Amino acid sequence: MSAQRIFIVEDDLKIAELLAETLRKYHYEVETAKDFDRILDEFEAFDPHMILLDINLPSYDGYYWCRQLRLKTTCPILFISARSGDMDQVFALENGGDDFITKPFHYEIVLAKIRSHLRRAYGEYAPKQEERSVKVGRIALYMERMELHVKTAVIPLQKKESTIMEILLSQHPKVATREQLLEELWDDQTFVDENTLNVNMTRVRKKLADYSVQSSIETVRGAGYRLLLHEEEM
Repeated sequence: MSAQRIFIVEDDLKIAELLAETLRKYHYEVETAKDFDRILDEFEAFDPHMILLDINLPSYDGYYWCRQLRLKTTCPILFISARSGDMDQVFALENGGDDFITKPFHYEIVLAKIRSHLRRAYGEYAPKQEERSVKVGRIALYMERMELHVKTAVIPLQKKESTIMEILLSQHPKVATREQLLEELWDDQTFVDENTLNVNMTRVRKKLADYSVQSSIETVRGAGYRLLLHEEEM
């Protein structure tokens, strides 16, 4: 398992480096903020599992940055601050923080809180997410498994094939346009060879035929594609 990443936003360089050094001893991957006007950019570049955030920062305070970060992430954010008033802790939690640690602190307490929040967010205490699926009649696509279930048949799909079936099922009984399919498959239509869509659509149709699926994919001239369900599979 790769090391969990922790992003430290602290303008006292001595505290930031001591904290980072301690966390690295416990095999965390750590980055400290360098440009306090570009916290969001540094966050996105590092993509951490957790943020340790001071309140007193240059330009904007930690409350502001916590609100901005919450627009991009649900990862645990722990405030670490010399402020110890009740209202400071209230503001920290109301602005999106998950916990508050008062300076000066014992590293054992910081480490225990870090482990606790990481377990709740990603470990054995993390809420189990329901598997994403889309179902129409007796046809079900399980996206994480990239499996298409038709009655008792289980059809393995490649990534692009799974995306195509997800769109066709989601759009049923409407037509899924070629533009929709291209956008979902490749994000930027400028760099798309439409022939690749045709190739992948052919592969999906062949798999349906290979597994004796009666439902089919209809080409709607000038528009796109539509999933046609057979009576046995409705």
